[in-house]
Amino acid sequence: MIVVLGVVFSLALLAIVVRLLILRRIREKYAVLWLVLGVIVLVLGVFPGVLEAATDALGVELPVNLLFATALAVLLGVALHLSWELSMSEDETRRLAEDVAILSARLDALEADQRIDPPRSTGTE
Repeated sequence: MIVVLGVVFSLALLAIVVRLLILRRIREKYAVLWLVLGVIVLVLGVFPGVLEAATDALGVELPVNLLFATALAVLLGVALHLSWELSMSEDETRRLAEDVAILSARLDALEADQRIDPPRSTGTE
């Protein structure tokens, strides 16, 4: 039963990620991570012996302990990556706001100059 749930979960994850990609709701660089995780869960669901072999090779007592430790490490990595992306986005937003403020000040100065000194006609009109 648990094998079937693992396979269904991984197939649902893969379908959702592909759908989000088609709708352009998720960027490719993020989708790759979720597709890889979906394939890993699918492999572990279809071949549960892989997890048991990894548990024995790493000296972990129970396969579920290895699964939870790996999931925790992956989630911490995702959280760290998203924090980095958020910091980069905040820096970019601040830089863009500064650029808009500079351009707005230049536009205000140009508009003020035109009000003070309107363009003169050359008499050719």
